[in-house]
Amino acid sequence: MQATQKTQHEKYATFGGVLMLSAWGFAMVIASFLFLYAGHLLDGILGTAPNFMLGFFLLAIFLCIMRFYQEAWKKIKDV
Repeated sequence: MQATQKTQHEKYATFGGVLMLSAWGFAMVIASFLFLYAGHLLDGILGTAPNFMLGFFLLAIFLCIMRFYQEAWKKIKDV
């Protein structure tokens, strides 16, 4: 009975990791598009080239990767 509970727990822990990765992927895509759109609007208002659009896009990617790294590091320390 104990072995069965451990294998079920390991199975769900792996499933949780997959869900966490997919959620971070989804968050990265949404943040990228939102920042890209905000930069596009700002470039339209200021009449600049795609400076703000590309800058905000790269900022969104950097922030998402940084937050993902922080959460992964915290999970590693908890184990």
